[in-house]
Amino acid sequence: MREIVLDTETTGLDPLAGHRVVEVGCIELVNMVATGRTFHAYFNPEMLMPAGAQDVHGLSDEFLADKPRFAERVEEFLEFVGDAQLVIHNAQFDIGFLNAELERCSKAKLANAYVDTVSVARKKFPGQRASLDALCERFGIDNSSRTKHGALLDSELLAEVYLELSGGRQRDLGLAPEMVARAAAGLALAAGAVIRAARPHIAGAAELAAHAAFLAKLSDPLWLKAES
Repeated sequence: MREIVLDTETTGLDPLAGHRVVEVGCIELVNMVATGRTFHAYFNPEMLMPAGAQDVHGLSDEFLADKPRFAERVEEFLEFVGDAQLVIHNAQFDIGFLNAELERCSKAKLANAYVDTVSVARKKFPGQRASLDALCERFGIDNSSRTKHGALLDSELLAEVYLELSGGRQRDLGLAPEMVARAAAGLALAAGAVIRAARPHIAGAAELAAHAAFLAKLSDPLWLKAES
């Protein structure tokens, strides 16, 4: 199954108030294993960056000034995502912003199925913190490089969190992807192997005669006592 772990950074909290997407980071998973394929882009929001938002992700007006508009890379983004299931932390936030950007580009809204890892974490650990940092701490995932929010870095961390939340480490017994591939190849080879017929295990006439001769040499056997 193909899935896309996705995160965004924005100029604020409400796309309906005119806030914009300034960064998108995506990581491709196939059968719960990262393939190495990613999509990452910064965008010029065509508005000034509020100080509160910049404090969160560190993206300044100067840094974003020469970046493309969302519309300039929308086709590349949509092609990468395709019809894959999305994995998002607090999915309604990111999907709301992405759909607002797509609407500005006269594109259809995202119709992909999605997993909201916040909801999954709250069901699995009721009453516990469900932030990305808290889940990294719970699962022993190193997030020391996360001094600011960043879409691609957060997607990488979320992919590890998602694996833990879904029990993915037990699916491949913790093997590296190349080891999993080798094991799968071995199973495929075995599946095509010629199966030999089972060896016969019924005693032949000579074996039965030898057994009878052996029994005749026994004196006062236990099974005769049981019969009497």
